[in-house]
Amino acid sequence: MRFSLFKSVGLSWLLAAPVTSALAQQVPKPAADTLHKYERPATGLGAVEKKSFFQSKGFRASIIPAVLIGYGVSTINGHGFYSSYQAHDDIRRVFGDYRNHADNYLQFAPYLELGGVLLAGVKSRNDRVNLGLVILKSELIMVTSVYIVKFATNIDRPDGTPTAFPSGHTAQAFLAASILHTELRDKSQWYGIGAYTIATGVAALRMINDKHWESDVVAGAGFGIFSAHLGYLTHRYRWGHKPNETATLHVSPLYYAGATGLSLNWQLH
Repeated sequence: MRFSLFKSVGLSWLLAAPVTSALAQQVPKPAADTLHKYERPATGLGAVEKKSFFQSKGFRASIIPAVLIGYGVSTINGHGFYSSYQAHDDIRRVFGDYRNHADNYLQFAPYLELGGVLLAGVKSRNDRVNLGLVILKSELIMVTSVYIVKFATNIDRPDGTPTAFPSGHTAQAFLAASILHTELRDKSQWYGIGAYTIATGVAALRMINDKHWESDVVAGAGFGIFSAHLGYLTHRYRWGHKPNETATLHVSPLYYAGATGLSLNWQLH
């Protein structure tokens, strides 16, 4: 009897082994996760990776204006590396008594360039409404900041008239150039190169015409660029775009308590 029991158990095991092996071969293996293999493992609450300060929009928008304004301040009068007095002496030695009034008009030339390009059919980064609002906001920032600093510092110009620092003409020219560059840089970098060349020419003419010191025009360029950047950074783009929402209206007959009518169902998607 013991032999029969061992024999039965052994036979059952021999019969079950192939079945178990076959079932094991039929079970599909889980597919390899190829969608997330290159993702950085999530760490911390919410697994949100923050950019460093040097990668932030605020730092990138302010670093160049800060350098320009800082250098301009450092060269006021006879101070700093290649001071305003030194630059003035060199300019007068080269240009003498030469004067012209082209800078009064060239300060707005980048805007004329932008308008001409848009009229030619080139699409800007923003629609016309938002572009106009950015320009208006940037102009208000520039004019307010420049004139506050002008009257706070009260530095005389090379020709003896007051409120030299910073140069409003130069700030205006670089503000317009920065907006043009931002709006059209995806189309061609040459638009921005042309605008900044004009703005640099305005800065040079302000010194040649004996209206500003070197410190005034360098800092003015910084004020203009920063005003444009600040105008873009603070804009919410709520105007000039069609809403993405769509609405549907369903009308169906209604019968209730012996009265007939219509049922209106309005849904916003």
